Amino acid sequence: MSEMPTRAQARAQEKAAGPAVRHGRLKQHHPLSFLLKIFVAVVAVVGVTGVSLAAYAAVDVVSSVKKSVKLVDAKGNESTPGVGAMNGAFNVLLAGSDSGGGNAAYGERDENLNDVTMLLHVSADHKNATVVSFPRDMFVSIPSCPDPKGGSFDAMSRQKINNSLSYGGLACTVLTVEKLTGLDIPYAGVIQFDGVIEMSNAVGGVPVCVAGDIKDPYTGLDVKAGQNVLQGSQALAFLRTRHGVGDGSDLGRISNQQVFLSSLVRTIKSADVLSNPVKLYGLAKAATSNITLSESLNNPTTIVSMAMALKNVDVSKVVFVQYPNHYVDGGVAPTVDAADQLMGALRNDQPVVVTGDTGVGSQTDPNAPNAQAPATQAPATEAPATQAPADGSGSGSGSGSTAGGSGSVELPSDVHGQTAAQYTCSKPFSD
Repeated sequence: MSEMPTRAQARAQEKAAGPAVRHGRLKQHHPLSFLLKIFVAVVAVVGVTGVSLAAYAAVDVVSSVKKSVKLVDAKGNESTPGVGAMNGAFNVLLAGSDSGGGNAAYGERDENLNDVTMLLHVSADHKNATVVSFPRDMFVSIPSCPDPKGGSFDAMSRQKINNSLSYGGLACTVLTVEKLTGLDIPYAGVIQFDGVIEMSNAVGGVPVCVAGDIKDPYTGLDVKAGQNVLQGSQALAFLRTRHGVGDGSDLGRISNQQVFLSSLVRTIKSADVLSNPVKLYGLAKAATSNITLSESLNNPTTIVSMAMALKNVDVSKVVFVQYPNHYVDGGVAPTVDAADQLMGALRNDQPVVVTGDTGVGSQTDPNAPNAQAPATQAPATEAPATQAPADGSGSGSGSGSTAGGSGSVELPSDVHGQTAAQYTCSKPFSD
């Protein structure tokens, strides 16, 4: 297992042959949709018992949250949005640490890499949500980041994005994604391995479709073809597996995770889950006890406001998309034109439409309900009000083709993803 380079070593690598290639890493990773569950849980309590009890529930949930993290902007100023921020669009970054959280059951882990990085964007009209997954091995520039002990770390021009958490903590990962996307990200959180187990247990398991038997000795995953309800260690193994799905790459793992995440969204939006306050409290507490939140998110009123914003988002308007990329030596690099279209749409608060396939780790479920929305179908919504990018830049509504006058942006066919309304199956590893 290779080690994370020191800051001095990383800068030396850049001047020499670039970042070291880490092939064949056996570490596996986990998803970050779990913060969304907190929002949905509180929303359900609002619907069932009223705002006062919902606020009380949020206070109870937040009491179990770990010490929060202070975020800053590119100039080093503290980022502390007010409660009223939920009146419009908002962005939340969710990072997953591969450190194991100190649990010896995962073996010795001397690194703390954000091998899963997801960005949730909720539109200003609260009718659309987009979740962008950033490949762990994508080369990006890491800006100067604050040192928790004082001062700042130097910027680096070319490092894999999953180095940002170890380099400068959650605040550094946020600054890195802000620089890459041009979006303002005032809310963030980090989740550990144990959070996956506790969350899947709290929701009572997540049904997933598997196109063929998968047995991955690296994660302990052992599932049979067909429908499987996963929770506990098998849910964690499913989300960590790379060798068992697609082409064995992290890109295949992303699309495999989206099989789970889309089903998860459908599950927590179902009547059985949303009408059970006891289960919802357990779900939210399981999440927060395993998540380190930014100071901006460590606030019960903020969580309630976010939950209310997400309450009416239909599953067909929840889009999971892989950040556009292509292979280069030692990893992947952003595909600039396609990424500009995707990020331009989000900066202008336009919903996106995936016209490509779901990715190498998944496929369409042949037994999907007839109500499934195809990937190429534009959301049937009115055009949302646009908003200026936080940094004053952006490509505007002309950054991509639009569909049906709805204000939606159709992404190029080589961009992969799906909506939460699409029923997909995990695709077993194939050479």
